[in-house]
Amino acid sequence: MDENNKNFIVALILSVLVFLVWNYFYIVPKQEKLKERQQAEALLKKKAEGANPPQVDGSIRADAPITPGVVKAPVKVKDRKDILSDKAQRIALDTPSLSGSINLVGGRIDDVLLKNFRQKVDKKSPPVEFFSPEGSKHPYFADFGWVSSDSSVVAPKNNTLWTKVSGDRLTVGSPIKLQYDNGKGLLFEREISVDDRFMFTVTQRVTNNGSKALDLSPYGLIYRRNKPISESIFISHEGVVGIFNDELIETTYSDLADERLEKHSGKTGWVALTDKYWAAALIPDTRHKFSATFIGNAPEGSDDNYTVNYLQSGQIIEPGKSVEVTNRLFAGAKQGEVIEAYADNLKIERFTNLIDWGWFHFITKPLFKSLVYFNHLVGNFGVAILIVTVLIKLVLFPLANKSYKSMAYMKKMQPEMEKIRTRYKNDRMKQQQELMDLYKKHKINPLSGCWPILIQIPIFFALYKVLYVTIEMRHAPFVGWIQDLSAPDPTSLFNLFGLIPIDLPQFLMIGIWPLIMGLTMYIQMKLNPAPTDPVQAQIFTYMPIVFTFILAGFSSGLVIYWAWNNTLSVIQQYYIMRRHGVEVNLLENMGLKKKST
Repeated sequence: MDENNKNFIVALILSVLVFLVWNYFYIVPKQEKLKERQQAEALLKKKAEGANPPQVDGSIRADAPITPGVVKAPVKVKDRKDILSDKAQRIALDTPSLSGSINLVGGRIDDVLLKNFRQKVDKKSPPVEFFSPEGSKHPYFADFGWVSSDSSVVAPKNNTLWTKVSGDRLTVGSPIKLQYDNGKGLLFEREISVDDRFMFTVTQRVTNNGSKALDLSPYGLIYRRNKPISESIFISHEGVVGIFNDELIETTYSDLADERLEKHSGKTGWVALTDKYWAAALIPDTRHKFSATFIGNAPEGSDDNYTVNYLQSGQIIEPGKSVEVTNRLFAGAKQGEVIEAYADNLKIERFTNLIDWGWFHFITKPLFKSLVYFNHLVGNFGVAILIVTVLIKLVLFPLANKSYKSMAYMKKMQPEMEKIRTRYKNDRMKQQQELMDLYKKHKINPLSGCWPILIQIPIFFALYKVLYVTIEMRHAPFVGWIQDLSAPDPTSLFNLFGLIPIDLPQFLMIGIWPLIMGLTMYIQMKLNPAPTDPVQAQIFTYMPIVFTFILAGFSSGLVIYWAWNNTLSVIQQYYIMRRHGVEVNLLENMGLKKKST
């Protein structure tokens, strides 16, 4: 086995091994579990009337972590629409990006729909339901308030009915004002405003009309029941994300459910519950220190409950005086440009970490910005992927050019190399020495053929990360049958690309683009120097088939990138080989035409 082929195979095996193991031992089982869970939920939906979800208790102490409370008396799960039908207890929310309502009971933000995002690709599909009220099947909401170490202080709770002071609808530029008088000298006021995207601003004010000074601490809380139904895998973090004094803390939903409780503190930062595409983040008032608690609570017989909160330092309120804090709540889609704008304009420390850019963030972010730029330019993310691929090829051109040049010389030297192997077939050391002398004579570096593949591995991972975690790719169409670049190619060879109306298991969904990718990979390999070892030859023969099956389950945008990248590599390699006097006949190389004698 000559050194060039040996190292080339090592590079290929390294690049495919991760995907092979990942796909067949992790992704496929995850997808099966996801289907089972969805089927189970469909069956349980009919029995929802008998479910016993926990109710959130708003009574919390300043000297204890804010918790979702205890399981109260069993209640029936109600339909979301039925819970929201009491318009007298709600103030409508309506912005260019959000719709829903604010609950006067508890003063909660618990009904938010994302107007510009659909649940499915179909444009008639209903909008994404983000926040849902307590008592629904998947309650998810944000709450704000005050607590005191003095048990005699009566602060608003989750069942407190707030009075509307002003604002019939919460819209951009038209905030709403609520108040609650505890009847014991404390007046609580809350103003909620919202921008045209996903940021709420909650200003809380307490006026002490009593005769003694009081110590109160403001808090913010996000609660959800059940973790998101998604194909959550290690490439995308889902769970708690927090920044505390510039330190990033990440905890998955599973880890939080196991460990139950985490505590952190800081002067600056924020905390969030985040899914693949959506997030709810609390940004405390930066004038005061805060402590945060992550809680995973799974009472016996109930679903998982997750809470993130912050509790800020106590505020001394003298008689006749008021204190005020301003907090923010992000509730919506993790759009890259929007998140970055919030980080810059509102001075939110490391807010871009709300999106999981991954280890290769120094590649992922530039790739994302390039794709967004060209999408704005041409109006199609698929075409943007093609353009960015060309730019990547141009950046790597010097290295690839040198590599293909070396491979062209290797192919040209094949007859001489074969003679050396035949002459010294019983003396491996002499054979290797002669081959090395041949490389030196013609100034060939047998290792150079590996570099383009090795360098493409982090680029491949980075692009996959972009396509997987960025919402800009969600439901983004290309052309023809590709209506969602973040999803696998929906066609399959095994049902004649949709002509036979049968459902196939995921591993048989070998679509048109994966086949194109496999074909271009096969052609590219046939341009490389042919292995003399029969085992190597078999590996090279079956490698495109293996990749076709593996990548068939990946996002179609990634497969399109790989196929287009292979096509450009074939053109580049073909040109370089012809330029250096290597006769190339693709039909002969692919075994479709008899070799000329």
